[in-house]
Amino acid sequence: MTGHPESDAGRIVLDALGVVLSTLAGDARIAVAYSGGLDSSVLLDAAVRVAGAARLVALHVHHGLSPNADAWLAHCEATARAYGVTFDAMRVELARDDAAGVEAAARDARYRALDAMCAAHGVQALWLAQHADDQAETVLLQLLRGAGLAGLAAMAPARASVNGVVRMRPLLALLRTQLERYAHAQGLRWIDDESNDDTRYARNALRHDVVPALSAHFPGYRDALARTAAHAAAAQRLLDDLARIDLRDAGREGGSALSHAALLALDDARALNLLRYWMRSLGLPAASAARLADMLRQLREVVRDDPGAHALRVDHAGRRLRAYRGIVSWEAGRARDERAGEGAAHAREPVSLIWRGEEVWRLPSWRGTYVFAPAAPDDADAVPERVLASAPLIARERSGGERLRDEAANVSRTLKNLFQARGVPAWERDVPLLYVGKTLLFVPRIGVSRSAFGALPGEPGAAWRRIEWREDWLIA
Repeated sequence: MTGHPESDAGRIVLDALGVVLSTLAGDARIAVAYSGGLDSSVLLDAAVRVAGAARLVALHVHHGLSPNADAWLAHCEATARAYGVTFDAMRVELARDDAAGVEAAARDARYRALDAMCAAHGVQALWLAQHADDQAETVLLQLLRGAGLAGLAAMAPARASVNGVVRMRPLLALLRTQLERYAHAQGLRWIDDESNDDTRYARNALRHDVVPALSAHFPGYRDALARTAAHAAAAQRLLDDLARIDLRDAGREGGSALSHAALLALDDARALNLLRYWMRSLGLPAASAARLADMLRQLREVVRDDPGAHALRVDHAGRRLRAYRGIVSWEAGRARDERAGEGAAHAREPVSLIWRGEEVWRLPSWRGTYVFAPAAPDDADAVPERVLASAPLIARERSGGERLRDEAANVSRTLKNLFQARGVPAWERDVPLLYVGKTLLFVPRIGVSRSAFGALPGEPGAAWRRIEWREDWLIA
């Protein structure tokens, strides 16, 4: 690291970082996203000067896209060590056939890796090296993609990520030429990524083929596009305020679900705004305009309390949108097939167990586990151990027409009627029925059939077990 930066090139960069640093607590740990390129090299050097090496951790993401990626990793680690800055790196695997494209896949993987490393190092703020030229390119790309206000707002100077770490961009108001002057003045060494010259990538095509012509005819385009981004961000904040009001009125179950009727009472623009905000509040990635429009269309076509409402099919980010008994919610995606009718899973062979005190019985074909936990006799879902051991336990799928005694009504009813009475959606009825021998003993989401063991002689002080069915994503 050379001496103090020269007054012009250095002071502009150091002042920008000083302003951002003043907003953080004096002991806040700061991470610098360090790719080794010119921009992040300037950011790391200036961060050491302004905040001190002891507070910093340099984080590098190895995408493996370039044959030089290992050399870049070595350069970044050596440079960070020379500064006396803690260094960490993470390798990520990219699906090159990702539908969103390699650029988007690399960006998403990068932020996931950075978030994970921030959490591991107890970081409060993550500094990113994007500058004014990057911001202008982002706004142009979003315009060309037909993005909404959230897209046009582009990159925020500061924004909290999902894990609570504040993502900050101290250089966002500075031009790349200003960073180049700083780097040359300090004699910095940096990496040139050969992929930056590949105009098959949209951002590179814009940077090399469009921006030079734009700059020649509209030299103030960067400032103009920055103002556009600021206006879009302000408008998006107002839309979010409106969505919060609508979510307060339409939200159910602490905001994790929506009232179907309240959602449909809104006009399309307002309903779509609520859906976008609601999904974001649940941590779901943004959906395309076409996906959102289809979602709302299907929701409008679903008749409230219609037994066929489970036919609503919208899949997004590993979740499935559901509408049932006036409630709209997201269900965790399942690998098994779900058809619209009763008994809709793939055919499975019955599975048996000679019970000898096991507490856990894993059923991979149902992607779940039966749990037999010690319990008191007055537990509604408890069964005497002697019943569990009296005959082989058999888990089998529904074939239709099964009946269970409704103890409260003292009548035998079909499982279909019991599921409907308890408000169990059709897509949650694909569960393994538990038999003891040939007698139906337990049905998940309905409970134990006490008539299955009522005829056996009682034993004072006998041990009991509570039966629970836990699907994979519910196992703690």
